[in-house]
Amino acid sequence: MLEFEAQVIAAYGRHVRVRDDTGRIVQARPFGRRLQVVCGDRVRGNEDATHAEVHVTEILPRRTLLARATLRGDPEPVVANLSLLVAVMAPAPTPDLFIIDRYLCAASSAGIKALVLVNKCDLGPDVDLSVLTQSFETAGYPILQCSAETGRGLETLNEFLRHETSVFVGQSGVGKSSIIGRLMPGVELATGELDRDAEGRHTTTSSSLHDLPDGGHVIDSPGVRDFAPSVDSLESRSLGFPEVDQLSTGCRFSDCQHLQEPGCAVRTAAEGGQIDKRRYESYRRLRRLHADLTAARGPGRKRS
Repeated sequence: MLEFEAQVIAAYGRHVRVRDDTGRIVQARPFGRRLQVVCGDRVRGNEDATHAEVHVTEILPRRTLLARATLRGDPEPVVANLSLLVAVMAPAPTPDLFIIDRYLCAASSAGIKALVLVNKCDLGPDVDLSVLTQSFETAGYPILQCSAETGRGLETLNEFLRHETSVFVGQSGVGKSSIIGRLMPGVELATGELDRDAEGRHTTTSSSLHDLPDGGHVIDSPGVRDFAPSVDSLESRSLGFPEVDQLSTGCRFSDCQHLQEPGCAVRTAAEGGQIDKRRYESYRRLRRLHADLTAARGPGRKRS
């Protein structure tokens, strides 16, 4: 058996596509059901002399991990070894700002930088984009605007992406793949498309990694109807809200959850308008979701 070390550049079902340090790309299968390999992972594996059987046997230590919660409350890896999360939104379809908040919180708790990108900025003067982005800007996130249709703003976006390993996330229909397609003309994006695995079955690629012409890598992820950060991945005191984290040191109790506790500096700031009201309500919703997911795991379940 020949051993190899490689990066996962596409993940679909129980199969992955990996690229070794020489640039060779092969299809592989994780060895064993317990090995949860995702796009961006660095892995070790082995293959036979004919390259007919290629198995991933080990996931190398992850620098960062974006994870979501299953219905049972368990963490499920999404993508690994990121340095930047790009939360994409657009005037249409109607933005779900709570999903954007949850992605940003998951990134913050995982030590991943994040920015908000508004696509379709060419829709005309009737669309006030500042209404969509004000709460994120107040929280300290960089806000970029672009148009995948006209190319406007893509040069600035490319500067942010250079030398980063980024993932584009957001609702279906906001234009993530279209933006990546403009950044890398001629690259065939696999997300959402049918692919044929080694056994001839059709599968859908869940995410794929691409090299940017000016340096850096970008991962295209599928659109989502919902996203919940895993319980284990959220910082317990602020749930990844930077404005909550900044004010929480002023709370009377060190374990304050910033809901109804007396002497809560965060709630006082929200009532006084120092924290965006929508963001504070989003924090409260995520705190309730956090409690529900914790309960779903049961008292005997261990944190991973």
